Amino acid sequence: MRTAIIILGGFVLWAACLGIAKLVASSGSSSMTYATTAFVAIWFVAAASNMWIGVSHAGYSFQEELPIFLLIFLLPAAVAVLVKWKFL
Repeated sequence: MRTAIIILGGFVLWAACLGIAKLVASSGSSSMTYATTAFVAIWFVAAASNMWIGVSHAGYSFQEELPIFLLIFLLPAAVAVLVKWKFL
C-alpha cells in the first residue's frame, strides 16, 4: 500500500510541476518540457531518498529495494515523458 501511495504522490508532483509551469510561463511547449524535466529530476531524488530510507532504516538490502525503487521512479517518470512526448 505504501508503494502505491508514493507512486500517487509522484503523479501529484508531476501535476504540480505542470501547474506551476502553466502559471509562471506561457503554455508553450518549452515550459512543459522544463516542467517535465524538473519533475523527473525531483522525482529521482525523492525515489532515491525513499530507497535510502528503506535500506538504512527499515533494514532491507539494496537488492530488495532496487525493484521497488525502479517501480516507484519509472512508472510516474515514464508516464510523464510519454504524455509530454505525445500530447503536450
